Amino acid sequence: MVSFARQLESLGYSELRAVEVSTLQVNLGWRCNQACKHCHLQAGPERPEQMALPTIDQILRVVARCSIPVVDLTGGAPELNPHFEYLVASLRGLGVHVRSRSNLTVLLEPGKEHLFEFFRQHRVELVCSLPYYQQDLVDRVRGPGAFQKSLEALRRLNHLGYGCEDSGLELHLMYNPGGAFFPPAQGPLEDLYRRELAQRHQISFHRLYTLLNMPIGRFQEYLQRSSNYDSYMGKLLASFNPDTVSGLMCRSLLSVAWDGCLYDCDFHQALNLPLVPGLPQTIGEFDLETLATRPIRLEEHCYGCTADTGSSCGGRIVSGE
Repeated sequence: MVSFARQLESLGYSELRAVEVSTLQVNLGWRCNQACKHCHLQAGPERPEQMALPTIDQILRVVARCSIPVVDLTGGAPELNPHFEYLVASLRGLGVHVRSRSNLTVLLEPGKEHLFEFFRQHRVELVCSLPYYQQDLVDRVRGPGAFQKSLEALRRLNHLGYGCEDSGLELHLMYNPGGAFFPPAQGPLEDLYRRELAQRHQISFHRLYTLLNMPIGRFQEYLQRSSNYDSYMGKLLASFNPDTVSGLMCRSLLSVAWDGCLYDCDFHQALNLPLVPGLPQTIGEFDLETLATRPIRLEEHCYGCTADTGSSCGGRIVSGE
């Protein structure tokens, strides 16, 4: 298999570098109320990793000092971190755009129901994972009852204005494939989700993002158990799209792990692949000028971000429709 670094060399990239740090993606911990079959972090209810308050305060100081415009909160389920609301309120007080990623069902956990109004009050952008618009597939991936809980959470968000036209309350959905295949074209799938959720459940949203499953974590284990790993990696290589390289999310995003360590992306974090040697390695050492033009570590799973129309936390990278 041609290495990802060699693939980029053939395009004239002796190395891949960041061009800015416009988004700080903060992983608040690997604890989650679910244990999804495709989770690259292998998050779940028993995971103890949680970001501590001193690390959160370091992040707030960095964001204020460096005027980073967007903070993207993820997990696990970020809402399970005991300091989640403090972080969100503090960031909004700094004028930062806050994006939070939710599995939806966590919002119905005991003691978390107030978060619906909290999100509205602080005008948090929500990116909510919904593997499909039908119950059988969602429950197969997430466990019995997950689909109905997700619908209930979406109804409550819609009631507050999330996902509604001209409300300014952004509600986006995220699709992951349920097996060893690529996501469908994002545009037509968004149209299908919009029609089916509206007709069947009177639910609305703004955008649907598609995210290709990375061959790491639980998904890698599934690929290996089902003897699909080699064929999946071969498909990623064969689908490499050079047009995606300029828009790779690692070129404008920096990932902060629950323990304050820095990574090029959440996928590198899952594999404990730190920034290249010589760069600041923790949030306490953060230096914007150095990190904004840093060389990016290249690994074979990076093919997952450059396959077909590309894949990122914001969906496809280039148009394929």
